[in-house]
Amino acid sequence: MIDLAAIEAERSRIRETYLREDRPASSAQGLHHFAMLSSDVERTVRFYQDLLEFPLTEIFENRDYKGSNHFFFDIGNGNLLAFFDFPGLDLGPYQEVLGGLHHVAISVERANWERLRGKLDAAGVEYHLESDASIYFRDPDGARLELLADPLGEMYGHRVM
Repeated sequence: MIDLAAIEAERSRIRETYLREDRPASSAQGLHHFAMLSSDVERTVRFYQDLLEFPLTEIFENRDYKGSNHFFFDIGNGNLLAFFDFPGLDLGPYQEVLGGLHHVAISVERANWERLRGKLDAAGVEYHLESDASIYFRDPDGARLELLADPLGEMYGHRVM
């Protein structure tokens, strides 16, 4: 049985130990790109550019694997979602595993969130709606995505940044 009181006590201890009111500036500039796998480049482009409205910004050969593509989508605020395909490697389908990727959450304005939800409905993409602010769904390769109708730095009305 899970000891919820112990878990909350540990969360409080970590918060008190590490969260700082006078938090220094990050050494990072932002997320350059988040890289995922694609089993079909054109299908991935249609899903991310045409359905989700994330413009394709570039495609070139992957420097680490000849014949493989490395391609990028603009997800706003100077951030990119990138993909690799690895033809001939038969990597198998996406698997959500402990210690692996859980989901990619992308902030969108409420009006865009509503429009994209309608596009997901029209395209027959199954999704889970959470708190009238999050839509969880899978891309064509099975990776889980979240469209979050909260501003960057907030989650369900709670400041996280």
